[in-house]
Amino acid sequence: MKQHEILLRSQQKPENCWAVEDIYPTEEAWSQALAESASFPAELAAYQGRLSESAQTLLAYLTRMEEIGHQADRLFVYTMLRSDEDTAHSGHQAMKGKCFSFLVELSSAMAFEGPELVAISDEMLDAFYAQEPGLEKYRRYLTKARLEKPHILSQAEEQLLAGAAEVGAAPSSIFNTFNNADMTFPAVTDSEGKSYPLTNGSYISLMERSDRTLRENAFHSFYGVYQSFENTLAAAYNAEVRKNLFFAKARKYRSALASALEPVEVPEAVYHNLVDTVRKNLPKMHRYMGLRKKAMGLSELHMYDIYANMLPEAEEVVPFAQAKDEVIEAMGVLGEEYQRVLKSSFDQRWMDIYENKGKRSGAYSCGCAGVHPFVLLNHKETLDSEFTLAHELGHAMHSYLSDHNQPSIYNEYVLFVAEVASTCNEALLMQYLLARTDDPKKRAVLINYFLEQFRTTLYRQTMLAEFELKAHELAAAGETLTAENLKEMYLQLNRDYYGPETVVDEEIAIEWARIPHFYRHFYVYQYATGFSAAIALSTRILKEGAPAVADYLKFLSGGCSTDPISLLKIAGVDMSTPAPVESALDLFGSLIDELEGLLAQ
Repeated sequence: MKQHEILLRSQQKPENCWAVEDIYPTEEAWSQALAESASFPAELAAYQGRLSESAQTLLAYLTRMEEIGHQADRLFVYTMLRSDEDTAHSGHQAMKGKCFSFLVELSSAMAFEGPELVAISDEMLDAFYAQEPGLEKYRRYLTKARLEKPHILSQAEEQLLAGAAEVGAAPSSIFNTFNNADMTFPAVTDSEGKSYPLTNGSYISLMERSDRTLRENAFHSFYGVYQSFENTLAAAYNAEVRKNLFFAKARKYRSALASALEPVEVPEAVYHNLVDTVRKNLPKMHRYMGLRKKAMGLSELHMYDIYANMLPEAEEVVPFAQAKDEVIEAMGVLGEEYQRVLKSSFDQRWMDIYENKGKRSGAYSCGCAGVHPFVLLNHKETLDSEFTLAHELGHAMHSYLSDHNQPSIYNEYVLFVAEVASTCNEALLMQYLLARTDDPKKRAVLINYFLEQFRTTLYRQTMLAEFELKAHELAAAGETLTAENLKEMYLQLNRDYYGPETVVDEEIAIEWARIPHFYRHFYVYQYATGFSAAIALSTRILKEGAPAVADYLKFLSGGCSTDPISLLKIAGVDMSTPAPVESALDLFGSLIDELEGLLAQ
């Protein structure tokens, strides 16, 4: 498949598309399952006022709630996958809308749960555990629910907030539809006049090309389109931030950050430690930008130069078949069973491989209880796409192992630990590739790629996390987020992070407007913390072997059976301290030293 060819969804080969039929064989079967689920809200609502009635009643409710949650998850995942295949497909968007309405109804019907669980006294709950051994399965769930006591409202208030969830989803829905389906970009030309289609999916691959004219044209055209809609996009993001502040205040959290971190048991210090530690290490980033400028032979390093390979030997095409084989082999260090399941993921069509018109941009992995995970890709046959494959399969294997080792009520891991598994796969792939070459040029290419992972994952995601925190703080202070103040804030952050060796072009000020993760509040920092933890874990796996692998697989199998900080301690990393971030940044500095030496040869 040619990299510049973007197909219609109908033109995709079935073997390159995910097997959504493994959830429901047809759309009609999904519709029937949704219809059969219509009684679920009333069924759960029938337990209202009864959760403290007896141990048996509480167990019956929790058991049925878990079963219904399992079915609801399948209904939603199917519609999400179908709508993401082609975001302009009105039928699939309508299915997703129907499913979301059902989920809101289900959530509203369960609004009594939080208040009633909190109202049960410790003495009564202890007696229930003694009377009904089956409740032991749900001890973690009950304990976590009761930790939220300060943020559980009255039944009427809970019902109101549950109903508001559908309205609260509007900013994200508007952004995603506008960004993926409605925004179009002019074709761009290279130095020879050859034309290339420009899309959200193709932008980064164009920015990686060696042709500087193509990169500059793509950069200016891409962000020029975003600038033409900057007020609309600022209004959407302002609404998203206001929504986050509203729900945080309604639930009596001290801030939007606290409302995002407390429910997943991540201390706020983790967030602040990350930003502070990376800030202290910005001189290393500035030094790397200087090395990049020198290696590329540029008098000025612009923002459209930072994704291009700074080494000519780096422009190797990596076909999907090669990426597949190397990822499978690299994960052999995690044991035969892990590798066997990984191989089967390709045969069972867990993934949707190539871009098509209207397809959601980027990449993700999605678990589905009782079915194998699903992976969305937009593969471009580059080294970066190979690492994206390893990354998303890390997520998928995490989902697979948690689903096979935890009951469905505990099989979904929180986002904080999710990025650890995916990035550990990337680190293991890097070490696998480095171990197989002594050639200075090839090693320089790989080390430079590794340095780029530090830049894009540890430094860049921390910069985005800092922007997100500043935006919420600005809004909390009573300011309206506008295109003007968002651009000003984002431009200054880029100047701080990229430093004096980089010409921070004015157009980059609008980049915040294209980032979908900003519509999942306080999400992006987890890429940076996950990267830091993954560096520590991959190092331990390669150094210690079987004992480290055993601990790591326990972590991957843990789901949300305990808090994320404790889960990572099982694997051998303590994220409650800045040590993993500091250690990763020390490695970043030493890799810069090595690359400088290789380039001098």
